[in-house]
Amino acid sequence: MPQNGPIILRVAVPTPLRRTFDYIFPENLTKKIDGDLPLPGSRVTIEFGRRTLVALIIEVTDSSAIALEKMKPIKDLLDSAPILSPELLKLFIWAANYYQHPIGEALFTALPALLRKGEATELPAVKHWKVTQLGLSTGTASLDRAPRQMALLQFLKDKTALPESELTGCFSATIRNQVEEKGLIESFLAQHEPQPASDELLQQANLTLDSQQQIAMDAIELHGFSCNLLEGVTGSGKTEIYLQAIEKTLRYNRQALVLIPEISLTPQTEKRFTDRFNTPIVSLHSGMTDKQRLEAWIKAKSGEAKIILGTRSAIFTVFDDLGLIILDEEHDSSYKQQDGFKYSARDLAVIRAQREAIPVILGSATPSLESLNNCIEGRYQHLTLTQRANNATAPSWRVIDLKTEATNCGIAQSTLDAIQQRLAAQQQVLVFLNRRGYAPALVCHNCGWSADCPKCDSKLTFHRARARLICHHCDYQQRKTQHCPSCKSTELMTAGEGTEQSEEFLARHFPDNEVIRIDRDSTRRKGAMQEFFATADSGKPCILVGTQMLAKGHHFENVTLVVILDADSGLMSADFRSHERIGQLLVQVAGRSGRGKLKGEVIVQTHQPEHPVLDQLFNQGYRPLAMQLLEQRQQGMLPPYRPLAVIRAESAYPNQAMELLNLARKLCDQQRGIETDIQCLGPLPALMEKRAGRFRFILQVTAPHRGQLQGCLSAVANQLDNEKLAQKVRWSIDVDPHEL
Repeated sequence: MPQNGPIILRVAVPTPLRRTFDYIFPENLTKKIDGDLPLPGSRVTIEFGRRTLVALIIEVTDSSAIALEKMKPIKDLLDSAPILSPELLKLFIWAANYYQHPIGEALFTALPALLRKGEATELPAVKHWKVTQLGLSTGTASLDRAPRQMALLQFLKDKTALPESELTGCFSATIRNQVEEKGLIESFLAQHEPQPASDELLQQANLTLDSQQQIAMDAIELHGFSCNLLEGVTGSGKTEIYLQAIEKTLRYNRQALVLIPEISLTPQTEKRFTDRFNTPIVSLHSGMTDKQRLEAWIKAKSGEAKIILGTRSAIFTVFDDLGLIILDEEHDSSYKQQDGFKYSARDLAVIRAQREAIPVILGSATPSLESLNNCIEGRYQHLTLTQRANNATAPSWRVIDLKTEATNCGIAQSTLDAIQQRLAAQQQVLVFLNRRGYAPALVCHNCGWSADCPKCDSKLTFHRARARLICHHCDYQQRKTQHCPSCKSTELMTAGEGTEQSEEFLARHFPDNEVIRIDRDSTRRKGAMQEFFATADSGKPCILVGTQMLAKGHHFENVTLVVILDADSGLMSADFRSHERIGQLLVQVAGRSGRGKLKGEVIVQTHQPEHPVLDQLFNQGYRPLAMQLLEQRQQGMLPPYRPLAVIRAESAYPNQAMELLNLARKLCDQQRGIETDIQCLGPLPALMEKRAGRFRFILQVTAPHRGQLQGCLSAVANQLDNEKLAQKVRWSIDVDPHEL
């Protein structure tokens, strides 16, 4: 590009506007550039309206549709070298365009929060502690009356210096300060030094693979792009294949990214990895502080961290030399972002692996219909593990028809008898109920009034431990009322059961055994999840009661009975994915049983034992059910056979949301040609029409090919942006939606 004219930077700004903005690069900042020009992927600060914002360079050019005299100069260049490589920047731009999201918001979603605020991309100096000369000459006997201070001094005497993070878990700040005041130790700031590489990569030897595992391992090509769907029954040893594939990748001096669907899986998964590998491992998830996430991101970018473990947003991490992507429980809907930038981490993992010419492994006992179809079409390699590792046998299924058996707090007597037998045999039981709280409804016995959420089309859930009624959709809360607001009666009763009620009932019924509830409410306290798992891992007889947090990937050696209290809840939804989801959920929960040496059993309580989905799942398994559901999808021309997008609109005034979607449908109709066959359904009320005080409607848009659908959506989005009505209504486009 000729440089006799001004340098123009095309930047992405974190705003809901679907465009980039042009700024001039002033000559006084050229000293900050490593080369001749600032490079795409670098951050700058700009004056945007009355605000100063951090922006990201998308393109460097010498021409613009805007007159030079109307363009502002950037205020500062934050990075002398790009923080995103050209390949990664192209991937992120592609993702923003594919998911029809404003480019600035999408790109900044991909960056750690502190980088969005302009923080440096180098690790800051870290506080260290060391023994002073006085401390070296002082005997520990002088601290006999202060054993913790003596222990700290002795601990540091054996080291040259230690970062404060390695002391905080053992010695409190008070102890450190007391010893420092005596002049025995001192603190200082030192730059972070990468952990030296160990000569021994493995801390534990690999397990011996069985024949099926070995066939799958040998089939994974680690040089070049390949997408491998590893379908293995629960307990078949998929994780061991992950570990051995990672080992091979590390021996090529490359990095590995492992994605998991839930934060709750992080401690157990991280322990498996740290026990096996003698190499730096970092985690990335929303439970970390902004500073912790930035430090982990920097370690991945520098190459110091060889294994990165994270939830869906970790797919955007910058690596020094990424060599392998693993996505566990690939079917899980948690990989699809539901708010803001509505990307799918699973699909982006495949696209990123393809662009970086590296392998990706998608693992699941219950693969998504999209991944199974990709195997059928030959796009993915299908690897299967049909038997459990270590000769463990699959659990047996037992169905209890609730139409013929009475229940107490939602639990049948025969279920209680089965639990008693397992506890008497010193075994553990897992009770699954995907409803937290004490009861899903509070009703009046006299007039039938029920406590409804004033902001949503839903009932308020009664949480007895907190004595509150809470909406699980918008988090509206109120105290439990003592009188019916309709008839003033005091005869208020709960309807239905939640995990709190199940926990309370089981604790009364089995007073000699510990009952542990694991759901979003009970795990709010920091470290609670680790405590629960420590109790379960101890092997002592107990009952674990929980929601789907317990269904994903956990390994409980001594659980031999899984009880599913309500198998019917997923059978009534109008969402076309509901039968796929209930099949996956039941199989995943059942898979927690019998993973050790003892055979497991699964008890399913249902009012519909004859339902075709349950009947096929119990008698034939998940794969035949998935094949039948695929056939139904093909007949109905639904995903994965026809691409789908949903245009969503919500407003406090329902007529405005409907009016916007009617306009969107009209715009879609204008895009329809003789050959494109674009089809629209709606506007329709969302499955929950009112939520958080807003009325929600959807417009479904389909086309025979993705290119046709994308062209239509882009044209509609650009035209809606210019409509005044679009400024009054909250609207978005959801490509490949997981929810309607």
